[in-house]
Amino acid sequence: MESRDEPTGPGRGPARGAADALVGRLLDRRYRIGGRIARGGMASVYEATDIRLDRTVAVKVMHPGLGDDDDFAQRFVREARAAARLNHPHVVAVYDQGDDDGTVFLAMEYVPGHTLRDVIRKEPPMAPLRALALLEPVVSALAAAHRAGLIHRDVKPENVLIADEAHGGGVKVADFGLAKAVSADTQHTATGGVLIGTVSYLAPELVVDGRADARADVYAAGVVLYELLTGRKPHEGESPIQVAYRHVHEDVPPPSTVQPGLPAYVDALVARATCRDRTQRPADAGVLLHQIHRVTQALREGVTDDADLTADLAPSAYVDAGSDQQDEDTTPEPFDPVEMANLSARLQPPPGDPRAEIVGDSHHTTAFDRTAVAAAAVPAAGPTSSPAAPAPTARRPSRQPSAAAPVVTTARSRSLKGPLALVLVVLLVAGLGGGAWWFGWERYTVTPGVLGVDATTATAELAKAGLDAEEGDPRYSETVAAGLVLGTDPDPGDRVLDGGTVTLVVSLGPERYEVPALAGMTEDQAQDALEQGNLAFGESTEKFSDTVPAGQVLRTSPPAGEVLKPDAPVDLVLSKGRRPIDIKDWTGKDADQATAALEKRKLVVEVTGEEYSDTVDEGDVISQEPTVGPLFKGDTVQLVVSRGPELVEVPRVVAKGVDAATEELEALGFVVEVENSDQYIGVGFVFSSDPSAGTMAPKGSTITLYLI
Repeated sequence: MESRDEPTGPGRGPARGAADALVGRLLDRRYRIGGRIARGGMASVYEATDIRLDRTVAVKVMHPGLGDDDDFAQRFVREARAAARLNHPHVVAVYDQGDDDGTVFLAMEYVPGHTLRDVIRKEPPMAPLRALALLEPVVSALAAAHRAGLIHRDVKPENVLIADEAHGGGVKVADFGLAKAVSADTQHTATGGVLIGTVSYLAPELVVDGRADARADVYAAGVVLYELLTGRKPHEGESPIQVAYRHVHEDVPPPSTVQPGLPAYVDALVARATCRDRTQRPADAGVLLHQIHRVTQALREGVTDDADLTADLAPSAYVDAGSDQQDEDTTPEPFDPVEMANLSARLQPPPGDPRAEIVGDSHHTTAFDRTAVAAAAVPAAGPTSSPAAPAPTARRPSRQPSAAAPVVTTARSRSLKGPLALVLVVLLVAGLGGGAWWFGWERYTVTPGVLGVDATTATAELAKAGLDAEEGDPRYSETVAAGLVLGTDPDPGDRVLDGGTVTLVVSLGPERYEVPALAGMTEDQAQDALEQGNLAFGESTEKFSDTVPAGQVLRTSPPAGEVLKPDAPVDLVLSKGRRPIDIKDWTGKDADQATAALEKRKLVVEVTGEEYSDTVDEGDVISQEPTVGPLFKGDTVQLVVSRGPELVEVPRVVAKGVDAATEELEALGFVVEVENSDQYIGVGFVFSSDPSAGTMAPKGSTITLYLI
């Protein structure tokens, strides 16, 4: 389901003024079009039924005229396929795309609910934790897209859909790649390159030259965060071009200037994401997502001021948004009238271009002639004053004869002046021709072609032609080997003054960077090192390590030392610390089995003693320390092993008196019972014992005496 760019009628339902020809139509013999959900600058969205799969979908139908261009149709298909490859819980799924007799459409996941714009209207301003909770799934979706090489280009609250509670309340981002599909190619054309985007969220580089990378999405996400925190947009204007002007010329103010009391690190996060210098922004949404997680954690822990976190997040040109800045006058500077006139004069796409209809207020997708914006980025020179022309003198006689007045000359005058004038004309023409020949041609020579040779050889070739050589700034090249000339100024074949200088541009070879050794660094340090090394951070995974502390880099993929192209992604494997080992209590169980099981888990077993036990069998564990985990590899578990009950030899007590025998046995720890034997005659002496004399019996066991 796409964003609800603008209402289509009361309650955002279908427009009531006129019947919609698409409603009820079976599109592509598959999608039965129902009521219109929303209408935006580029398309209308309808609830529809996929009769083939019997499910509800959202069908986005491009406005008439956009689908008539073959180039657009090809771009649209290409971008739709790229978006369909995104499989992420926070991305609106693209099911299908097609062209039904000029009706270009997308079939997408239907998300019943509302947009982030609706939330901003209801809850302004938001607490930082609430704002980041809403933004985090958006940035997570952008991070997945950036890893897949896809840029959104039109991040705004209208493109963030929030399902209602009955459908899980999930947050999803819509319209990946659509702005690129509708925009003209990034190269300027004779008709002017058209930039499609939403003016309130356009990165400065998009305004200036229309070229986007992942950092343009980061900028837009930062503007959305500012809007969530303050309830207003950072740049306002009476027209889209005024807002675009401010994106180029003014920083996004710290949100604490509107909502005092916000932590400085929240201001720093917004400043980093919306820095006008895109090299200061996070390289992509994955880096921004990590920074959001850090700020969220600090907020959850109730941290009101974290100087280290603020310093880590803040761009180099950032001024701390403290109490001093709160008092600063934030009134926008006045517009440069010359520049604004330049911009306004060329704002719209060429006449007849269907994209000229894609214009709305600052909420909506807007078309810009980016060649006009780029030209206006440099203030036009004002008119220069010049001396006033002298006023004509009154009654000044005319030097030209009137048509009625005959010109009277004598024959002698004609005979003298004619040949002289002819000679003068011939001399003048010859002089002018010679000068033109000299100044325009003869004093120039043709720049020799020295491409593909080394600088020494090129210098020698230029010297033969009477020219000097100097080396300019070298450049990387994927096709010309390092050390060879890949270009000259002037170009080969161009004219250059005799004795002039030709600048050689020497190839540095392919631009490559080694993956730095990041092992042992924290994740933040590793990301900074990758950025400094002209490489991009990919993603982080975690693994247990017995040697590397938690949070530090174990290794990278590709590994350190491998040579990559600039901005190639490098993944980090981070340590989760030592792997925890859960153990069970082996008390009362076989000590040998306990030892084998514990040692198999890389634990050290130490038997600290053996003790007699009347309750624990010999060889079983009497006690264990510790009895529960978690433990770690190499930790020690101490066991006390049972020797079984203590055995005592039963003494000979036959023929002894019963009292004496009982006393002797009890002294040895036995329990004595007395019974009459079968031969009992009342003498009172011991006839026999059970166990008999010499038997080893457990201490505390019972000895029965039989009397005679």
